[in-house]
Amino acid sequence: MRNPFAPCHNPPLMLPTSKESGVGTAVSSWQWLTLAIISQLGWGAYPIFLRYLQTVSLIPSLSLLAVGNCLVLLLVLAARWRRIEWRIFRLPLLWLFGSLVVLRGVTNLLATRYTLAIYAQLIYLMTPFIVALLSRLVLREKLPRYTFKALTLCLLGALLLMSGNLQSAAQSELSGDMITRNDWLGITLAVASSIFLALYMLVTRRTTNHQASGDSLLIMHLTALTLFAGITSVILQEDWQRWGNLQTTDWIIFGLFALGVLLGANLVQLRSIQQLGAPLVSSMMATRLVSALIVGNLLLNERLSSGWQLLGAGLVFVTLTWYLRQRNGRPS
Repeated sequence: MRNPFAPCHNPPLMLPTSKESGVGTAVSSWQWLTLAIISQLGWGAYPIFLRYLQTVSLIPSLSLLAVGNCLVLLLVLAARWRRIEWRIFRLPLLWLFGSLVVLRGVTNLLATRYTLAIYAQLIYLMTPFIVALLSRLVLREKLPRYTFKALTLCLLGALLLMSGNLQSAAQSELSGDMITRNDWLGITLAVASSIFLALYMLVTRRTTNHQASGDSLLIMHLTALTLFAGITSVILQEDWQRWGNLQTTDWIIFGLFALGVLLGANLVQLRSIQQLGAPLVSSMMATRLVSALIVGNLLLNERLSSGWQLLGAGLVFVTLTWYLRQRNGRPS
């Protein structure tokens, strides 16, 4: 599992520009570009699915995390059992990796419970800047050009986006308590989640020094979330009977969440990085905001209500895309 913001050792994607380039290569390249965009759109909808399942379907938070990751874990184990390097699991660094996975997963889950999913996704899009700053502080790496300028523009766009009122249909009763919005709590959790994700990426980069395979990291990722969320859910006595009361729509959304994003978008993103390189794939990250706005409108009635909000969303999209492309090297 490679860090999507780390420099890629593969050459950047070269789309055919002359007769020397084969038609088959062009078709393959554009196919992978399309799949890469689809994977980013899937991750953009991820917070929407999380918020819907918690606040509309009323699935207890930790049980949702446990069941979703357990389902994907079983499928991955069935398909990749013989390729897992079990010796890797003795490394202390891998357990640090698993701890960061848990911290990231839980704060991500709770953030989408207490604030609008669009707000949470907006905070998550700031992760490249956090990675750059932490790399500077921890690894003493050179800060990419225009980092502070791009961060300032993105924060301005975020303030514009949050300036108006976004409607939310997700206010329901769970275990006798109303799940009402608490934007400051949700945004704080989203910021913490982004910091844990940035640390997760830095640790992931370090695991390459120990020849940890992507399969091993993925197994550790899913196992850590499944065990922690499942055990904690039982300790807190969450109401698992709610799973038996789900309607057809709820199961469809859960399928999109578990099989569509946790499994499908994850695998497609990894394969796209292998084919196109991490710089090009990460430069598409801003498209997550597009799917968050569209799916949030359809499922949760979260929509932009003013021109200033639309301007803010556009400013974040353009700035983040420009920053990632110039930072990673614009592909030919």
